[in-house]
Amino acid sequence: MRILVAGIGNVFLGDDGFGVEVVARLAGRELPGGVEVADFGIRGFDLAYALMDGPDAAVLVDALPRGEPPGTLCVLEPDLDDLDGAAPLDSHAMHPMAVLAMVRQQGGTVPPTWIVGCEPAVLDPDGEGRMGLSPPVAAAIDEAADMVAALVGRLAAPAAARRD
Repeated sequence: MRILVAGIGNVFLGDDGFGVEVVARLAGRELPGGVEVADFGIRGFDLAYALMDGPDAAVLVDALPRGEPPGTLCVLEPDLDDLDGAAPLDSHAMHPMAVLAMVRQQGGTVPPTWIVGCEPAVLDPDGEGRMGLSPPVAAAIDEAADMVAALVGRLAAPAAARRD
């Protein structure tokens, strides 16, 4: 089973760099065979093409404002039947639903997808720049990496059981 774990975010915009930091932490971990961990940053087109390359599943890791206390983690399974209303893909930013919509618009099949998200404390909506994560988001990195590793382990387990 091929599983793509994609870190999403802009390290120059504060907590938006969450996904990038999580995949950096995962780089030092042993994960099941067939798992590719990659930092896509804000390269939405690259992520769309990687998803069209046929992974069996995808885990996207991103800052995800949902109105929770900063540092709150969640795992969501997006509704892949409702991609028509996603915003168009922006070459200078990345929204996961826009990437998934682009895959479908290009004739690709969106694999089963999960998003591991973290409630940001500090984003930089004005684009002036802010390096580094806020303390609550930085404190959530290890737990988020654990969540991704556990999710990938569950996804890979059925494939491993079939080989035994």
